[in-house]
Amino acid sequence: MSSAAVVVHSPGYFCDIGPHVFPVEKFARLRAQLVSEGEIEGGSILEPSLPAREELLRVHTPEYLDDLDQLRWTPRTMMSELPLTAEIVRAYALAAAGTTLAAHAALERGAGINLGGGFHHASADRAEGFCYLNDLAVAIRTLQHEGRVRRAAVVDLDVHQGNGTALVFRGDQTVFTLSLHQEANYPVPKAQSDLDVGLADGTTDDEYLRALDPALEAVWRAAPEIVLYQAGADPYAGDQLGGLALTFAGLEERDRRVLEGCARRGIPVAVTLGGGYARQVEDTIRIHATTCRLALRLVAARASSRK
Repeated sequence: MSSAAVVVHSPGYFCDIGPHVFPVEKFARLRAQLVSEGEIEGGSILEPSLPAREELLRVHTPEYLDDLDQLRWTPRTMMSELPLTAEIVRAYALAAAGTTLAAHAALERGAGINLGGGFHHASADRAEGFCYLNDLAVAIRTLQHEGRVRRAAVVDLDVHQGNGTALVFRGDQTVFTLSLHQEANYPVPKAQSDLDVGLADGTTDDEYLRALDPALEAVWRAAPEIVLYQAGADPYAGDQLGGLALTFAGLEERDRRVLEGCARRGIPVAVTLGGGYARQVEDTIRIHATTCRLALRLVAARASSRK
């Protein structure tokens, strides 16, 4: 394995969604911050190409993809809570390709980071909650189709349940889905993951981490060959769409337990950003940047230890 985790980003992740709580500018700002800090070099960032329709069809129905291609406002698309434009559809398609690229990189280097993605509310034939395409599911299905992995896991630590991912993989014994989320929050009703851990309003760092540890043990028992980590920033106490009470330090420890847990067991991990709606967008970017730093430094440290 190489000594550096791969970072994936496209300027096309940005799209005009009008005045909205979803800060689409965070993708480019996070990239700029990591470069300015010297964590990554701008020239080393991989940029995804648009995915082939066949890749998306491994997760999404033809009728739903036709709606997106033709920008049709139908019962399948109308719950996105976003506009529907060609630019937006392209951004979500690029994010799906970006998570697939990060997952491929993780198999080669131990970790891959998509500075986007984590759109876990999209199901096979339905947009929901700012999500048009489920990049996590597309990446897993692509790796399985290629014969790169048989078993995978999704560790979804967004404040909102990953209902779309749960629905896509429902009944599939090859993919273990974990969602640790605020129970009294979107979506309602919830889907059924392999393991759902619903947390009370106001859950603190210590309470959160006590719930996370046994949940991760269940993931490890499932013996995945890759983990897709949805590292949402919205469990943060200052998030506008969340009701948990995690601090910056608590979120960093959350990330460490996931990433180090994967590393100790030799499980490749692909990181996606997921949600983050802090009143100050700088707080959301700070949380995402910490996740990325941990992943980058962990891969580098393990590579050095093997020399």
